[in-house]
Amino acid sequence: MKPSPRLSLNNGVLIDQLGFGLYKVPPSDAAGLVTMALEAGYRHFDTAAMYGNETGVGRGIGSLSSFVSPDGARGGSGEASPSLSREDLFVTTKLWNDDQGYDATLRAFDTSMANLGLEYVDLYLIHWPCPQRGLYAESYRAMETLYREGRARAIGVSNFQPAHLDRLLQTAEVVPAVNQIELHPWLQQEELRALHGELGITTEAWSPLGRGQVLQDPVVLGLAAAHGRSPAQIILRWHVQLGNVAVPKASSYARIRENLNVFGFTLDGAAMDALAGLERGFRTGSHPDTVN
Repeated sequence: MKPSPRLSLNNGVLIDQLGFGLYKVPPSDAAGLVTMALEAGYRHFDTAAMYGNETGVGRGIGSLSSFVSPDGARGGSGEASPSLSREDLFVTTKLWNDDQGYDATLRAFDTSMANLGLEYVDLYLIHWPCPQRGLYAESYRAMETLYREGRARAIGVSNFQPAHLDRLLQTAEVVPAVNQIELHPWLQQEELRALHGELGITTEAWSPLGRGQVLQDPVVLGLAAAHGRSPAQIILRWHVQLGNVAVPKASSYARIRENLNVFGFTLDGAAMDALAGLERGFRTGSHPDTVN
């Protein structure tokens, strides 16, 4: 199975295009699932303070000292099978809404680092803009401090709409590397993705499979049958070909492997057009303007 390619963020840091999402993973299950994902070939892990499982994720990552990849550190073939190191991984966590503000952000970051057992993260995100509170620009200023100190290799935002990005960029000195947004064939966010392209922000999809609902779409099922692939693989391949980063969640080893196995086939123009036609403006989660 081919490993995930890496994309270059706007500061040159490389991010695996497919990561392992840990939303709604119970803390007691997180370490085991991270270990399974490592064995399957994942190197990118997405958690958040709000998920309550940073400690479990950290335990899974902490097993690296004794973990040997069956396919090599980056999932390639060969006889060497070197041990993985922290530098082989890309770890994301997020600032929760209650911790916005300059000093509160710094304290929350320290707590996340203690929970994860890490000295740095690869990406730190503001989880929601919470526009009525009006603190996200101040929170981002604290994140810029963390970035300059090297404690976060890249910083960015999550669930930011164009108006939120516009306000942030009026004061930000570092353009966000990533905006992680709900994105799937029923919610394609074309305007926002186009703005990301103009600003040099990488689009990252949470709920890339529409929390499973899009898997039953007749168009997706038809493409899956035509390609001999699962519906999830069709949608994840669509994300890959659009240039998105995606972080699907899975709770079984078979599904974990299946989700990563999307780099050995392509969707032609007709298939991509068919998926583009599925736009409904359908959200499985909240609208960012309403979360405060």
